[in-house]
Amino acid sequence: MAGMTTAPISSRVVPSLPAVGARDRLFYGGMAVAMGLTVFAGFARTYYGPLAIGGPRNTLSGGPWTTIVHLHAAFFTSWVLLFMVQTALVATRRVAVHRRLGIAGAFLAAAMVVAGLLIATATAARGSAPVGADPLEFLVVPLFDLVLFSGFVIAALVMRRQKETHKRLMLLAYVSIIAAATARLPGVLPLGPPVFFGLALGFVVAGALYDFMSRGRIHKVYWLGGAILVISVPLRLAISGTPMWRSFAEFLIR
Repeated sequence: MAGMTTAPISSRVVPSLPAVGARDRLFYGGMAVAMGLTVFAGFARTYYGPLAIGGPRNTLSGGPWTTIVHLHAAFFTSWVLLFMVQTALVATRRVAVHRRLGIAGAFLAAAMVVAGLLIATATAARGSAPVGADPLEFLVVPLFDLVLFSGFVIAALVMRRQKETHKRLMLLAYVSIIAAATARLPGVLPLGPPVFFGLALGFVVAGALYDFMSRGRIHKVYWLGGAILVISVPLRLAISGTPMWRSFAEFLIR
């Protein structure tokens, strides 16, 4: 129409925000590397170092390197490497390979539990334990670790199609057994269970903080699973000296 002018409509470009979970691949990949380095550092003096360059070939409790010790080390080292490979596969969007390899991971987890049970009971039967610990009482530590590890892995397999839940359960499964490495870090073991379990639980705290920063809330897996891990520490210490536990431990080592 005459006498009317059209003004150009100006549009401002609004910067897009990162999608929720956009940095998950980087975070979980970094966690896999950090936990792998923790395991290597913890066992460097008592296993990896002597294996590679020589030195005293004894376990932390002073026992000899038997076949089951080597199997135990091979299975748990394989878990560390598999965890890094699996996070790398997800980061590179090779999900199909990740799922196929997960089948092998399930069998590996079962082998880890069997080997862990055998070495824990054999160590207690030999009367060996870390300095200052009673062998039968200390047996509660690795057995609880194996129960928690099994529970988290089974839950992760059941929830494997719910990726947000699955990856957090797998992280918690790893945390449930990493105290064996944190306890072996220089100067940590004499400080007692609150310290080496606390260092292990630091990985759960890191996951929860990342959730809060990236999503504004903490996933329920960290709330529930983290609570189970935290409660398990005083619980196992409380029952380790009871007559009922000693009877059960004696039954196991027989």
